[in-house]
Amino acid sequence: MATLARLQERLPGFKEEYFFRNRCVDEYRKREYYAAVIIQSWFRGCKVRAYIRYMNKVMVFIQKWWRGYQGRKKFRKMAETAYFIMKMNFYNEMAVRIQKRWRGYYIRKYIHNYYALKKYLEAIALNNEMVRRELEEFAEMKEKEEVKKALERKEKKKDYLARKMHYLLSTEQIAGVYNSPYRSSPDPMELQLRKVKPLRHKKKGIQDITNLKYADSFGFQTVPPLPPIGRQKPQGPFRNTGEVLQQRFKPLEPSLQGAASNFSLQLAREKVKQEEWRNRIHDNV
Repeated sequence: MATLARLQERLPGFKEEYFFRNRCVDEYRKREYYAAVIIQSWFRGCKVRAYIRYMNKVMVFIQKWWRGYQGRKKFRKMAETAYFIMKMNFYNEMAVRIQKRWRGYYIRKYIHNYYALKKYLEAIALNNEMVRRELEEFAEMKEKEEVKKALERKEKKKDYLARKMHYLLSTEQIAGVYNSPYRSSPDPMELQLRKVKPLRHKKKGIQDITNLKYADSFGFQTVPPLPPIGRQKPQGPFRNTGEVLQQRFKPLEPSLQGAASNFSLQLAREKVKQEEWRNRIHDNV
């Protein structure tokens, strides 16, 4: 009983100690819980960060490998393209060289043959020499002809002047102008005057008959004729004035009696009969 009494006396202390211990346990448990949460969060953070670093490294490695693969592929393609271009340029250069050699050979052989061209140029040079020689001869001939024509014109002019001045010819009684007695030999003009005949004036034709009323008895024209009047031709059966004047002043012709024979009429009648018999108008007489 004493023990129970002591226990009962000590019961409030137990309760306080129990509550105190429980409160301490709760406080410690919360502290441990917060510490465990902090440790877990730190550990999980470290783990996640380590995983992220690992994933980053792996991602960088994958990117590096893929980029390297793409770069090598692109470089391989660029190298193939460059090699193809270089090869095509080489082939084109070789083809151009072969074409150049062949075209040069073909041109020199068949189109522009050096020896044929040389012969052709020699033939052209020879032909040019011949043509030049002929042209020179033709020019000399033309020059000689011109000189000859000039001399002929000069001679004709001298001849005309000598015929025109034939009255200056010297006679046995009177010496001429070109035959001076003080000279040992006569002048060449005197010899020319001796060779030629005097100049004669042309006779007037029928066209001058219409102007006889304007000329005197010596044939010199006194009054110049008036120009023709530009008027219209008169209506009616009238002939032209010039034709009438020409018919009026024409020379005389022999009469019919003097021009024809006595048997002309009989011959004409016989000819008419022959024509009528050859070309009959009425067949059924």
